[in-house]
Amino acid sequence: MNNILLLTLAGADQPGLTAGVTAVLAEYAVNVLDIGQAVIHSTLSMGVLVETPPDCDHAALSQAVQAYGTARGMRVRSTPVAAESYAQWVRGQGQARYIITLLARKITADQLAKVTAVVYRYGLNIDGINRLSGRIPLGELPALSKACVEFSVRGPLRDLAAFRRDLLELAAALEVDLAFQQDNMYRRNRRLVAFDMDSTLIEAEVIDELAALAGVGEQVSAITERAMRGEIDFSESFRTRVALLKGLEEGALLQVAGELKITEGAEQLIDTLRKLGYKTAILSGGFTFFARHLQQRLGIDYIYANELDIVDGRVTGNVVGAIVDGARKAELLCQLAVEEGIDLQQVIAVGDGANDLPMLSTAGLGIAFRAKPLVQQSAEQSISTLGLDAILYLLGFSDRHQQAAGASDIAPQ
Repeated sequence: MNNILLLTLAGADQPGLTAGVTAVLAEYAVNVLDIGQAVIHSTLSMGVLVETPPDCDHAALSQAVQAYGTARGMRVRSTPVAAESYAQWVRGQGQARYIITLLARKITADQLAKVTAVVYRYGLNIDGINRLSGRIPLGELPALSKACVEFSVRGPLRDLAAFRRDLLELAAALEVDLAFQQDNMYRRNRRLVAFDMDSTLIEAEVIDELAALAGVGEQVSAITERAMRGEIDFSESFRTRVALLKGLEEGALLQVAGELKITEGAEQLIDTLRKLGYKTAILSGGFTFFARHLQQRLGIDYIYANELDIVDGRVTGNVVGAIVDGARKAELLCQLAVEEGIDLQQVIAVGDGANDLPMLSTAGLGIAFRAKPLVQQSAEQSISTLGLDAILYLLGFSDRHQQAAGASDIAPQ
């Protein structure tokens, strides 16, 4: 059987190294079984696993690579690999692969140590680690800084629920977000993102803002909070809250719309998604008046929300048509997938309240964003530390890709 060699080089990065090394290997007619390289702060690490022909002079090959590397200040190592060791490595490629994404304002060694300890405890192997966020300057962190590291892990995971639970508990303890996904084709092929509106795309519950202007703020806020925690039925609570708005002037809606604060990262996220060819939707238990406002401001493709009844310039306290509750959101999500001709696995849903759980569980990727505890525990993924644009990290898009989002050939790294 032909022999196998692992060649590794490390040292200062410089132009032409990869071309030079592979040119040396080409002289010995080797087959490349695997190759990889990484550059951190101008320092390159490169590995090439090669299969040599029967008549290959291994000593001469190793010396040639050593001479090339030494001449360029590189440290070179040549290690024989046993056939059985290689066969075992090949068999490992059939194992399940997962992606763990660490999201924080900054990355610390303590975070990495504790995350990788959990990975090790469950018998998973880390194949690769990538930094998706941009380079961070020294000194005080910029306002709304963001940092992201992505781990590619592999291996049999016998207790998925326990692993997720441990990651969730660790994220809470470290005050970071940890997302865990299977590394499959759908992760890189999402096509539609559906958002809740209140406390997701905007940093407010609109009905609470209207209630404050109507003089019933405390009553409505208390009902809203209970509904978002899942303590009372959403439709029932919604009708009760809307009834309290009776008599409010239509001008109050314009006032609230003009004061809405867009959630951190929302504009960057939706602009990038649009350039990448994604469709976006608002599926809201709020009001169409404000959903249309956001549609125009952000460039949302679809909106579905509740129509507030207004007669003679005043709110009647009623809603026109059926209420968009949790079940309706899930139905609309399925409807949009059919209209777009895509699989539900290609759909992302984002929300914060208990009424968002049906659509979060229906979508291929459900994300609880700055959500209530019940929603965080129930949703597949949760983001609380960063803004909405952190969703791009879960899709595998680095800051570099996001900055180049105007190009048509972008793909996740």
